[in-house]
Amino acid sequence: MLGSNGIAPPCSSVPSVVKSIVAKGIKSLFLDGPAGRLEALLNEGQPDATHAALICHPHPLFGGTMHNKVVYHAMKTLNGFGFPILRFNFRGAGMSEGEHDKGHGEQEDIRAALNWLESEIDLPIIFCGFSFGAATGLRTACADARVVGLIGLGTPVGVEGRVYTYQFLKDCTRPKLFVSGARDQYGPPASLQQVVDLAPEPKEMVVVEGGDHFFEGHLPEMQAAIHDWVAKYFKPGRQAEAS
Repeated sequence: MLGSNGIAPPCSSVPSVVKSIVAKGIKSLFLDGPAGRLEALLNEGQPDATHAALICHPHPLFGGTMHNKVVYHAMKTLNGFGFPILRFNFRGAGMSEGEHDKGHGEQEDIRAALNWLESEIDLPIIFCGFSFGAATGLRTACADARVVGLIGLGTPVGVEGRVYTYQFLKDCTRPKLFVSGARDQYGPPASLQQVVDLAPEPKEMVVVEGGDHFFEGHLPEMQAAIHDWVAKYFKPGRQAEAS
């Protein structure tokens, strides 16, 4: 589905990758967070699931929630493998208690979500974050042994005066995938490449041709990149069909 140069083909040539598995249902719940309850959704997986996944949303002060379109499409792709998927609202977003903490307390929110997955699901975890969720979550997930793979979608490098640094990636030896649009205004490919260069193998960077930060009109290419990477590195026994 991806070209040899790591660039995703145009939307019209990418088939849907989320068709074969319909999870049993969605559960609405609250997690015990360090600043109060965290509103969450669990998309249930299949009985033979090999992994679980945690997906984190973009910046809450700019409208980011677990219902974000990019987060939803990432969930559909990962759930298509039969994985149970946990999404939650960071502190102060949606019905989650607490106040926004500029990415500091949010790291503790992520740890609370990882703790819940370990307690309730007890499967190896794939982390996925979009934008702020990637910047904050990669830092937390890289240091957590329960996470076996990491996905950064629209990983930001600089946003309205905020500069994100990723020196921690130097010590992150688990498989990593970075997917961004060629026109991403917050993480241009050249800048993101410098971030990816910090990380040891295994790692992959996929640039979605024509895509912006939100993959507007190009979500199928983003999904295809996630699908191919999961199939390559984690070989789930049950995989979503590409048809």
